[in-house]
Amino acid sequence: MRGAVGLIISLLISFSSAFVAGNFYNDFYVTWGNVQMNNGDLLTLSLDESTGSGFQSKNEYLFAKINMQIKLVPGNSAGTVTALLRTNHDEIDFEFLGNLSGDPYILHTNIYSQGKGDREKQFYLWFDPTADFHTYTILWNSQRIIFFVDGIPIREFKNLESSGVPFPSYQPMKIYSSLWNADDWATRGGLVKTDWSQAPFIASYRNFSANACVWSNGTSSCGTNSASDDNSWLWEKLDYARQGQMKWVQDNYMIYDYCKDTGRFPQGLPTECYVTN
Repeated sequence: MRGAVGLIISLLISFSSAFVAGNFYNDFYVTWGNVQMNNGDLLTLSLDESTGSGFQSKNEYLFAKINMQIKLVPGNSAGTVTALLRTNHDEIDFEFLGNLSGDPYILHTNIYSQGKGDREKQFYLWFDPTADFHTYTILWNSQRIIFFVDGIPIREFKNLESSGVPFPSYQPMKIYSSLWNADDWATRGGLVKTDWSQAPFIASYRNFSANACVWSNGTSSCGTNSASDDNSWLWEKLDYARQGQMKWVQDNYMIYDYCKDTGRFPQGLPTECYVTN
């Protein structure tokens, strides 16, 4: 059986009141390993048997709309994981679980708030994410979190704090991304191991952008802005047409939903499963 690769891309972002067309030189720094920033426009992470690699944003953010184009590890990519938006207690995660050549990636989403997670939903993608760049977006405002793939919403998590459901409203985040070996768990529960003969494994990033509020010295750059074209994402929600797009994805490509896993929650499903479903 051929091997696994562990790719983790963690993105934590907060918002600035204006649109930011990111440059990797200006917005990120290397945390470890072999990271290439080609003129600041294209960033690549590399993994071989000796080391992986990673980067993180220079700024912290609290609420944002983040876009990143990513081209995932091609070929035998078992074990690759891509995660977006993380702190010690809050996370908003896009995770791409690689697989053997010819098998599809699994897109794993999860949300942690105040240290509470267990909100996984998983999807197959309707395209090959290794053949070209695709845009992955997280909208995070005070009312909701929405995950998008190429502009199509795939999941929404609403702020239900009034019903006792934790929501990441208070802790700023950074963008973290890393490429590393996760063959102890990432593919088929660790049954598929990394084939190092295929190293180095490469993941590529470009066209980072954010509408975001930067958090600095305990203050948000967004202030008390009123709605405008520049900061409309602060109040953005899904209209009827985009709700239909999300239903299409979930009906045809969702392969796991924690809100339907009654065996996992013998004392009853989480509150948000009853309120939003």
